[in-house]
Amino acid sequence: MKVGLFIPCYIDQLYPNVGIATYQLLKKLGCDVDYPQNQTCCGQPMANSGFSHLNAGCDQNFVRNFSGYDYIVGPSGSCVLHVKEHLKDENNPGKAIHIRKHIYELTEFLTDILKVDKLNSKFPYKVGLHNSCHGQRGLGLSSMSERNLPAFSKVEDLLGQVDGLSLKRPKRNDECCGFGGTFCVFEEAVSVKMGKDRVEEHEDNDVDFITGADVSCLMHLEGILKRKGSKVKTIHIAEILNHD
Repeated sequence: MKVGLFIPCYIDQLYPNVGIATYQLLKKLGCDVDYPQNQTCCGQPMANSGFSHLNAGCDQNFVRNFSGYDYIVGPSGSCVLHVKEHLKDENNPGKAIHIRKHIYELTEFLTDILKVDKLNSKFPYKVGLHNSCHGQRGLGLSSMSERNLPAFSKVEDLLGQVDGLSLKRPKRNDECCGFGGTFCVFEEAVSVKMGKDRVEEHEDNDVDFITGADVSCLMHLEGILKRKGSKVKTIHIAEILNHD
């Protein structure tokens, strides 16, 4: 199984350990992993700001870098969802469609494709889980509280395989943290208040870490935690699953 590792630009620049952990974890699980050196931004920030018509260069570069793999895997639900729903290349439509059908967020890939049911991971801490909106509502990584359907969580299932980890759920298990990409820039006061509400619930649970599948949301929460001098830290799920 040939896997192309998609590392979003903000992870590459600000949280490279998440990319390294993702690579190492996939290798441990038997995947033949390659990191295309010429990959760049997927174009999500432009599209979310109303400039999707300027995304052609990003799309074409993405297709050039990732068209030769069985699967493409990335540790970011929002970026993966953007590619899955919006990638196009008029010069190579077939390759673009193949990528859209074979790109997966990390926990989605581990659960649905690799069928992981046993991890040799250890993380002896109390951990709070933040369910990011793109992953939950866009990719279906977990059930939504507003729908009267059987509860499930691919992320929780994987965390349940980590030795020593104690999972603590906030009261409002799937409420937005307020990041929302450019929303946190144009509506910073609302964004910060939403983030503070999320942080408060996790602190009430006396957690050591807050984890999730989207670094962007964790970055937003991390900023709030640091500014208030909290002892709680953030950590991406790839770093937990790769921890031994």
